[in-house]
Amino acid sequence: MEKPQKPRNAEPDRMQDLISLCKRRGYIFPNSEIYGGLNAVFDYGPLGVELKNNVKRAWWDAFTRQRDDVVGLDAGILMARRVWQASGHEEVFTDPMVDCTNCQSRFRADHVIEEYGSLDVCPNCGMRGTLTEPRKFNLMFKTFMGPVEEDAALVYLRPETAQGIYVNFQNVQQSMRKRLPFGIAQIGKAFRNEISPGNFTYRTREFEQMEMQYFVPPEQEEQWFDYWKAQRWQWYLDLGIRPESIQWHTHDAAELAHYARAAVDVYYNFPFGFKEIEGIHDRTNYDLSRHSEFSGKDMSYFDDQEKRRYIPYIIETSVGADRSTLAFLCDAYSEDEVDGEKRVVLRLHKRLAPVKAAVMPLSKKDELVALAHAVHDGIRSVGLTQYDETGGSIGRRYRRQDEIGTPFCITVDFDSLDDQQVTIRERDSMQQRRVPIAELRDILAAELA
Repeated sequence: MEKPQKPRNAEPDRMQDLISLCKRRGYIFPNSEIYGGLNAVFDYGPLGVELKNNVKRAWWDAFTRQRDDVVGLDAGILMARRVWQASGHEEVFTDPMVDCTNCQSRFRADHVIEEYGSLDVCPNCGMRGTLTEPRKFNLMFKTFMGPVEEDAALVYLRPETAQGIYVNFQNVQQSMRKRLPFGIAQIGKAFRNEISPGNFTYRTREFEQMEMQYFVPPEQEEQWFDYWKAQRWQWYLDLGIRPESIQWHTHDAAELAHYARAAVDVYYNFPFGFKEIEGIHDRTNYDLSRHSEFSGKDMSYFDDQEKRRYIPYIIETSVGADRSTLAFLCDAYSEDEVDGEKRVVLRLHKRLAPVKAAVMPLSKKDELVALAHAVHDGIRSVGLTQYDETGGSIGRRYRRQDEIGTPFCITVDFDSLDDQQVTIRERDSMQQRRVPIAELRDILAAELA
């Protein structure tokens, strides 16, 4: 039986090419692979963890290092159950789920409708009339605190990091002596028992969030919402995302959460279509009001300059660290041709590239290897670097570094023994220039700044 047609993918093979590169070059591996894998969980390899850390560092620096009005926090993954009752997660953090009675596949009903227009046909087996009526499924992972598995010991793995910020609002505000407006930033793991995860690391059950909650006086919510929209858009452009690769999605009345005044998402054009990588939300004073109600604690803020007390409004920026890392990988992936051969290049921004420079002796002659090691030791302080004297021509070694996104390759040749100069080769342009070894570290530091 013919299956329903999915929307046409303009780049059907690009995602598979990227997934293959990620495993082959040590970016991302399937989780528990020797045991057949664990669905929708991935492990970041040596280069992947460096890339993701660079993405997180760029985000953290933009919020907490380059500003005076945002401070950091690292709240616990486990929180009191009452937190999730106050936030509404225990009651309404659900997705509509349908099952196929023929092939036993399970889907999110809204995803089926979005892709195929109705729930008439199973996306997997193509049978008509076999999908059950949608039913609600809570996405939070449950566990128990202590040795006894009973309802009183029930806790959840957090489905978002934001609640840890809200419950610590007064702790942070008072200990850091912050006046409104100010923000609290946090990077951390979250967990959602997704019904139908997929698209590589885009939708997984264990993921990392980068969230900032900005607390403002009620009358300033609109201006700060517009401000953070502009700031967050520019962040992607500054890190090399092409302007045509991202677009805004504004939540309409049907999508808007009942407590929100406004919400927009940054969508990235993945090989599987435009999908959300970040949300900017005007959450009004809902969150602190709910925690004040459920905890019995006064979560208001007293403005001693204006002599008034109020519950702060919150502008939220929420980024998926895994999704944004995937977006940077997709945007950087490119192919061209050099001397009749295909060249795969990750054109990652220099701040994000896992390996900043690679040092390569032209041959394995002892005197050349010794000098190359000395050159390598002299540039370690610019960031993660590699020493590469593996087999193959210098051209093949260049190609390997291009494929992992290394911005600069430094070649130590026989002339280097006499003139104490090396050749710097640039990834994107492939242009080469000779520079003195004594100046190499400072040149690279300037280029990578």
